[in-house]
Amino acid sequence: MDYEVKPRRGARAAAEASFRIGIEEEYFLCDAATLAPAMSTPESLFKPRSGARLKREMLQVQVEVTTTAHTTQLGIRNELIDLRNTTAHAAADHGLAILAAGTHPTANWREGVHSSKERYHALMRDLQMVGQRDMVCGMHVHVELPDPDRRISVMTRLIPYVPLLLALSTSSPFWCSRDTGLKSYRLTSYDELPRSGLPELFWSYDDYEAYVSALVYAGAMPDASHIWWAVRPSHTYPTLELRATDCCTRLDDAVAIAGLYRALVRYLYRNPTVNADINAVDRAIAVENKWIAQRYGVEGSFVTPVGAITVAAMLDLLIEELADDAEMLGCAQDVLACRAIVMRGTSADTQLRAFRQCRDNGPSPIDAVVRWIANASTAG
Repeated sequence: MDYEVKPRRGARAAAEASFRIGIEEEYFLCDAATLAPAMSTPESLFKPRSGARLKREMLQVQVEVTTTAHTTQLGIRNELIDLRNTTAHAAADHGLAILAAGTHPTANWREGVHSSKERYHALMRDLQMVGQRDMVCGMHVHVELPDPDRRISVMTRLIPYVPLLLALSTSSPFWCSRDTGLKSYRLTSYDELPRSGLPELFWSYDDYEAYVSALVYAGAMPDASHIWWAVRPSHTYPTLELRATDCCTRLDDAVAIAGLYRALVRYLYRNPTVNADINAVDRAIAVENKWIAQRYGVEGSFVTPVGAITVAAMLDLLIEELADDAEMLGCAQDVLACRAIVMRGTSADTQLRAFRQCRDNGPSPIDAVVRWIANASTAG
């Protein structure tokens, strides 16, 4: 992403905040004929083409793409379409295809091959089997916030909304050819990593830096890029980065969730008193709601201090709160499109429907799931 804004503090930063958005997506690489995961992939696949750079992830079965920074939702949508198509064409040149989902339904993590890069060698030495099991693909959404202190404040006050964003994105109900009973098994696996899950209750950049410095000086991690919270201040860009979400199979879902997150960040940035009193109880409730999102997706009901609230009802309340911000950012239609995700279900829901339908009427239900993901990943 071409973010060039230097971190700055104070009123000037507030006035200059543009809330530009960028998206990183990770896809699985698989054999084009069988759609079996391609555990070892050629280096030639990752040569730059058509202005797009395909990047290796920690495991060779994964590929990552990154948009530039955009001020409009149309811009981010069009680039994401181009990136998916470019990646699919590049993969096809090597007899491969891509799958946009949190997990590849049939992949066996024991067969994974990590990429030959010093960072990944070091990670594997540190993480051991936890690193091998990290055969998952996410969507990371960056929203620009120049002021580091405000970035930390918004991150902390955003904690209660993370489960909703996750529920809308769920696309990983299968693991090692098994129906896990969860809508997002990806995050269940990913949270085995250290420094993952929901962020701590930090309120200033100085406090966050003190935490990072302690871990770096003690040799627990080399830098802040090894903090893998569900939402975090980016180590590379002047952004607040959402990391909880599964990679969305449907591109429209990805853009809708990204628009909702962008409007939410602007809303919290403009309204510093919202969730300013968040405490340990609130965070603990958010942890429980995160599990509910992983387990039930959009069919779940979240915990609140006054009783349960459905995902649909929570989304409706949030859409109403964000109306002005969504309008100002030009993402009102994308925010409203999140309701369609709840009504028809996420990728996880569609995968499970395909599995159950084929289980009752055909010999290979898991193959039907993989075929649907492959077809839907580049449709749109």
